[in-house]
Amino acid sequence: MKSLIEKLISTPGPSGYESQIREVVRAEIEAFADEIKVDALGNLIARVGSGGKKIMLAGHMDEIGVIATHIDENGFIRFSNIGGVFPRYAPGGRVRFLNGPLGVIGSEQLSDPYKVPTLDKMFIDVGATSRENCPVKVGDVAAFERPFTDLGQRLVAKAMDDRIAVAVMIAALRQLKNTPHELYFVFTVQEEVGVRGATTAAFGIDPDLGLAVDVTLTGDTPKGVKMEVALGKGPAVKIKDAGLLADPRVVNWMVETAKSAKIPYQLEILEHGGTDARAIQLSRAGVPAGCLSIPCRYVHSPSEMVDLGDVENAVKLLVELLSKPVTLAR
Repeated sequence: MKSLIEKLISTPGPSGYESQIREVVRAEIEAFADEIKVDALGNLIARVGSGGKKIMLAGHMDEIGVIATHIDENGFIRFSNIGGVFPRYAPGGRVRFLNGPLGVIGSEQLSDPYKVPTLDKMFIDVGATSRENCPVKVGDVAAFERPFTDLGQRLVAKAMDDRIAVAVMIAALRQLKNTPHELYFVFTVQEEVGVRGATTAAFGIDPDLGLAVDVTLTGDTPKGVKMEVALGKGPAVKIKDAGLLADPRVVNWMVETAKSAKIPYQLEILEHGGTDARAIQLSRAGVPAGCLSIPCRYVHSPSEMVDLGDVENAVKLLVELLSKPVTLAR
């Protein structure tokens, strides 16, 4: 699992530019799927089984990034965000453009050195000395650059959001022996810019039930977010986030399955942020939907942290959920 996670987070794939990570995922799953296709927006869709309920699983392949908007006469690059790039994490960070150049994010000198600069006060330095010898042009896209770090039980990397869920889905697909359902493992694109991939994929699949797999915040750091989720206490079953009220029947299905299989779990209410589950729930005439969440510290920073036990238990719970018939009471 660790080597898979490292491979996934090391492959760049900002929103809208997921071609490299899509090919890595395809190579990991093609031997285990009955059918694989890529839709018009770039979602990778793997079907397993036939008959029974049509269940859509969604984990997004894309990550936050930046896009070059202007190069000045000295070769410094102004940029805009792709997805939720938090200014407090950016200065001193490193990015790698998809065409190769590595750069460091710098900032204009502010009158208050303790104030966090906004993105429009920042620039990327790739070592160029002029606009002419800058290897980056307007429109070039970069992902954050930070190596995978193994702390034993805890794993740290950029893009755990949502490559850790991609890893969970790949592992579950490999471990699933049989299913009474028609499963669609959808590795979605452009989640970070408005759940766009899940929107089109859900419309095309028209599932009977939907389940996103994504990270969630934790409330276990000093004076951090006030929420019940903590690292090491199991995957979380989402009840609510800013874009979703999970179907209570789906929540009950997930909770009862975890209890029956003796898998540790937590209940999650996330006040800010959302997932692909929102797009699935609102597709066509509506879909019962929920979300399996992996607790993650420092989300949307270059050093997101997860617990290996939570990851492994998320795989176990997903396999249990998909291996047995599902009946949702009306």
